[in-house]
Amino acid sequence: MYSHGSESLIRQAREIQDSELQKFYIRLVKLLQFKEVSHELLDSLHRLYLILSANKYSRTLPSELQQSLVSLLSSPSEQLQVLSSAVLRETLPPFGEDKNIGQLNSHAAGLLLSQAGSKDDLPDLCAQLIRSLEIRPSDGPVPSLMHTLPLVNSILTHCPECLTADHLTLLNKKLVDWLRYASIVQVGGASSGGFFSGSRSRQPAPIAELDGTVSGDFFTVLCVGQGFTEDQWMNVYSFSMLRHWLLTHHCVSNDSMVVDTDDRSEVDGSVVSMVSATSSSSRLLSPKERLREKSFQYCQRLIEQCDRKALKKTDTELQKACLVEAVCILDCLCAEDPSLVYRTFPGIKALFGRLSSDLSFARVLLPVAQFYLNHGEMAAVDCESVWKLVFSQFPAELFNDPFLAHDFLRFLRLNLEGLQRAAPQFTRFFPNFLKFLAWNSPAVLEDFVDLLPSLVTPGSAVELLHTLLDLPCLSATLVLQLRSTTLPISDPGSRSLLSLNAFRNPTFRGLFLFLLRTEAGSGDTIERLSVLHDLLAEAAEWPRVVQCAQTAPVLLHIYFNTVVTVADEKLLAHLILVMLERSNLLLNMPTYCKEIHRVFSCQLLRLCKLHPSLVVDQSSELLEFAGTTANVYSKEDVYTHVVWVLGEYLSPSSDSRCSVRLITSCFESLEAVLFEITSSAPPPGSVCPAPKVITTLMSALAKLASRSHDLIPRVSLFLSKLRNITKGGSVPWCSDEEDMVAIVTRGEELLSLLKTPGVAQSVLTPPPHVNTPRWHRDTNLALPLQLLALTTLTHSP
Repeated sequence: MYSHGSESLIRQAREIQDSELQKFYIRLVKLLQFKEVSHELLDSLHRLYLILSANKYSRTLPSELQQSLVSLLSSPSEQLQVLSSAVLRETLPPFGEDKNIGQLNSHAAGLLLSQAGSKDDLPDLCAQLIRSLEIRPSDGPVPSLMHTLPLVNSILTHCPECLTADHLTLLNKKLVDWLRYASIVQVGGASSGGFFSGSRSRQPAPIAELDGTVSGDFFTVLCVGQGFTEDQWMNVYSFSMLRHWLLTHHCVSNDSMVVDTDDRSEVDGSVVSMVSATSSSSRLLSPKERLREKSFQYCQRLIEQCDRKALKKTDTELQKACLVEAVCILDCLCAEDPSLVYRTFPGIKALFGRLSSDLSFARVLLPVAQFYLNHGEMAAVDCESVWKLVFSQFPAELFNDPFLAHDFLRFLRLNLEGLQRAAPQFTRFFPNFLKFLAWNSPAVLEDFVDLLPSLVTPGSAVELLHTLLDLPCLSATLVLQLRSTTLPISDPGSRSLLSLNAFRNPTFRGLFLFLLRTEAGSGDTIERLSVLHDLLAEAAEWPRVVQCAQTAPVLLHIYFNTVVTVADEKLLAHLILVMLERSNLLLNMPTYCKEIHRVFSCQLLRLCKLHPSLVVDQSSELLEFAGTTANVYSKEDVYTHVVWVLGEYLSPSSDSRCSVRLITSCFESLEAVLFEITSSAPPPGSVCPAPKVITTLMSALAKLASRSHDLIPRVSLFLSKLRNITKGGSVPWCSDEEDMVAIVTRGEELLSLLKTPGVAQSVLTPPPHVNTPRWHRDTNLALPLQLLALTTLTHSP
């Protein structure tokens, strides 16, 4: 919401009259005629921008004012550049109709791109920009290439098809020149010293490496100096866009393979440059292949430069960034030309060996792992050490690095198919991967939504379910692990956390180590899980743990959606047991427990609907759960659905193994619970059972009685007593009168049905053809004939 003052200014800008606006234009033109930058001019430009941006439609400025604003784009004052660019973005006609490529700067370049009306305008703009790259000093003023190339790169992002084959060839040549043949001297040379030393005696100083030594090779982004020439800046810009160029230029028609007879650098380079440019081997390559070769040499030199110890910490970070980019570019080059794999792999292997012992280079090693994944099979190299480092050490030791978490999970998502083929063992490390989720829950949830289905296998399904349910415990354990390393044992601040003391206690060390395991297979869950929950009781209110608990239900739904596609009935039966067991073994967080029970209820119903025989297979466990009265008060959702599936699917029509004895046993268990909760007040600290629980129990008893008619008198007697109980006034197990009326009404309906057992069975346990009608396909019914007649009438001429 805008403040009152801002709303007032916007309203004034929208309500300004045309006459007043024209006067304002004239006054602004007069102000622009003065060379100095006055406060009144800046204030007027701010006001003009507010007027233009506050209106729904763009306005057309007077031509004189628009030309003055265009001239401000090249003003020495950056403030005027920003203001004029912002104003021109809001005007019509588009500024792109009159392009002044020779006066490009960052603001003018952004304006050119923003005011291209559509993709149809981009080819003309791109052609003009590329032509400007060919302008020589003898032809007139040379435009600033440092602003032209980024603009071409932006156009390439939005519309790669606007580049023709000629454009492609030209840019390939230019990129070769800028990457390989940039100057190797600094702009400002150092004085040799002495009283008579002057500017005439100063010689250009060579560029230096990051460790301070003089560079003996061609210029790269890792070379330093007091100042850079324009071609050196173009070297930096070319490297920054090189990977993007290699990935997207295949969208354009391939350049011809005609031998280039004038592919020499157009800038003055070193002797090495001249020799390379005139060599016969270079002349036999097409511009595209020559760019590929020079890019390979550039990246190899960067990797060598990163072996040097930088003098500044910021330069060390620059080395890491350049290593990432260099390895990614080499990966692109090898994808385009597989013959480069054999030349590249020795350097990549040596790089991995040098960096693998230093986890501060983890973000560099991920592109190395990508290279191994893409080309390791072709080069016939052993990748096991790479996967062990990436999948085991990175998440275990760097789970709290948000940048690595993003890069790591992106690596997994983009390479799922390749990893399943080349490194199928990666699914074993899901306890390690989930540490990123336990620490950065909101930020990486979307990644795990895509990643989780690939981690669900028949062998990992049970352990993965336990691990997802223990996510809040894992989050709390990670917090304790970091605090244990940062706070000494004698620190008073650490004594206030009982969980931290438990984490350091050897007695409970095994519980926490199980949560922190790196690989699956050491067990499904913890035997003393309730002990662990007691130790982490105070962690239930930690913000990180609360956020993690909010993500678990989302992932559980995805887990069950996947597991039903890969699991057999035996595994699904085991999962039902896990749900019943874990419904009472969750970290004490009321909202979290309620959400997990809701997920269990939904998925239990789904599994039993897909495989009704599961109810008979797990009848003893389901009956034990349904026969425990305490579950009515502590696990209402799960209990209600367990009772429903027992009443719905414990039937000979669902499974021929369902005997009268089993139906009677289930009836007696549910009858005892229903009698107990309707004959006394709820336990202290508990609320009255929900009407849904009572009506579900009544319906289940009626369904079971309709399948074994000997049970009908027993349930009819209870329903009759229930009607009489309500006539005596309020009851202790139901505090709401409307709820009581609904319960009694449901009881009367069931009692009426049970008076005619044949009708009760057909209504409460309908045959399959009633639940899944095929009336439109059954030729014995009249409906298909009617549909056929109607179809004939409507389609007849």
